[in-house]
Amino acid sequence: MLLVHGWPQNWYAWRLLMPELARNYTVIAVDQRGIGLTDKPRSGYDTGTLAADLAALMDALGHDRFAVVGHDTGMPIGYALAADHPSRVDRLAVAEAVIPGVTASPPLLGSSQANNMLWHFPFNRLEQVNELLVAGREDIYFGWQLETKASRKLPAYATRYYIRSLTSHQHALRGSFGWYRDLDTTFAQNAERVKRHLTMPVLAIGGAESVGQGVATTMRLAADDVQALVIAGSGHWVAEEAPQEMLTALTAFLAPYRAAALSSSQG
Repeated sequence: MLLVHGWPQNWYAWRLLMPELARNYTVIAVDQRGIGLTDKPRSGYDTGTLAADLAALMDALGHDRFAVVGHDTGMPIGYALAADHPSRVDRLAVAEAVIPGVTASPPLLGSSQANNMLWHFPFNRLEQVNELLVAGREDIYFGWQLETKASRKLPAYATRYYIRSLTSHQHALRGSFGWYRDLDTTFAQNAERVKRHLTMPVLAIGGAESVGQGVATTMRLAADDVQALVIAGSGHWVAEEAPQEMLTALTAFLAPYRAAALSSSQG
């Protein structure tokens, strides 16, 4: 099972799910290119390249087929992985995001709620000026993102961990903005991907206080077999705000995949 985090987090976002999932699966929680402990190259942040990174990682670890769970930016990366490497991904679970070029874009001047949820997209796409504005103020910028998008507040130690990782390397800010700066390439890639719907089962998870049913609405534009789950009382950070609900949903969704894998290994 491959767990793909979102922005501005890293593998640590899955910490509350990993021990229980590891009872039944080999769990790989990876830091994306440019994030956390990975290298911070200047290019290659489009979802096609990021998906290829993950496929190569699973090759290196000896996993030919696997399930993918992606949150936030991990949702469009997981979608690209399933679309570009369909023979590798058995099941796909995604949470709390849009797919650039597939999800309908809101108007530039929309509601204050939409603005608060989405203003970081154009900001993060800027060249240089965003890094200059955020450097030395990471606690303000990233702290605001982590706090305001939660319905059930994240613990202070987790917020500190994420912010520390974003200040621990001279190119950490550049790496964190890379996914956004390569959106033009991702838009073009998704325009082609969406022509061929995903055929594997997809679980679309939304927090009731955040994207909600919108995750399933997006995935039904790109996949044929979509199950929807909206978690009551949760905001954007579903794996941390509602870990038990996530575990229950993932366990049920992945049960047929696990049963088939066990049957194959025993046969």
